[in-house]
Amino acid sequence: MTPPADAPVVAALGSPESAGQVVRLAAREAAGHRRPLRLLHAFNWSAALEAPSVTGPRARAEELLEQAAAAAGEAEPAVPVSGEIVEGAPVAALVRRSESAFLVVIGDGGMARCGACIPADAPAVQLAARAGCPVLVVRPEPPPQGPVLVGVDGSTSSRTALAFAFGCAARRSARLLAVRVVEPPPEDRPPDAAGTPPGTDPHGRNDADDRHGLGTAHAELADVVARCGRRHPEVSVECHVVVGDPGAVMVEQSRSAQLTVVAARGDEPLRGMLGAVSQSLLYHSPAPVIVVRGLVSTAPGGA
Repeated sequence: MTPPADAPVVAALGSPESAGQVVRLAAREAAGHRRPLRLLHAFNWSAALEAPSVTGPRARAEELLEQAAAAAGEAEPAVPVSGEIVEGAPVAALVRRSESAFLVVIGDGGMARCGACIPADAPAVQLAARAGCPVLVVRPEPPPQGPVLVGVDGSTSSRTALAFAFGCAARRSARLLAVRVVEPPPEDRPPDAAGTPPGTDPHGRNDADDRHGLGTAHAELADVVARCGRRHPEVSVECHVVVGDPGAVMVEQSRSAQLTVVAARGDEPLRGMLGAVSQSLLYHSPAPVIVVRGLVSTAPGGA
């Protein structure tokens, strides 16, 4: 699906503590993509009815929306901003809005700090699994000014994510780091779970390349990056092939990234499903993560 030219960036307003960071990053995305920004807050009538006064929770929701609109205007004054309060569960409302959105932005709910305690029904994870457009999950702390990181595994959906990542890097005037992870056979698994570079030569190859298939993996990665990069010749790109566990490698690589881009899943990106790598990044990456879904590849030559 290609979103219409007027499809907005939708920012999910959760708690007042996280709304500011979400809105500021959503406003920057809207400005970079030349899209309007729509603020959305889901109002829980059940909780409101249990409060001493129904007007109190509703007034706080309206105040949150006003504060968010002001923050968006300060961050990107030229971006058109609108807002709405909807009734019902936040994830369900955001999934509905995602069908006509360019991008949905949501806070991570503290996932990156929780380690193994993250519930599978965390709102950001549920949204990333069910949305009809890409989803940007925002972290509480601003990211470093590093590269834009993208995982490429050779699947069609990862090529779509690569094309999206090129656009993100171009708008940020950032370097793009494209990483392909090769899982070694059990007998050759490195002791470092986060992966080890295959060698020290500039092409990332050594004597074990043939055994691990690294030469082929590097050639395939370089080829798809070259084809996809034709639309963004201004973007500087590094291609790395790393041996290790894909999820652990991508989380480690993301620690110095300003943004991480990943496909919802490598093979057959069905609605309502997330692959192991995208889940690892959502749960554990300190960087903002864009889970790319709901798009078709438009890269040259089928990339």
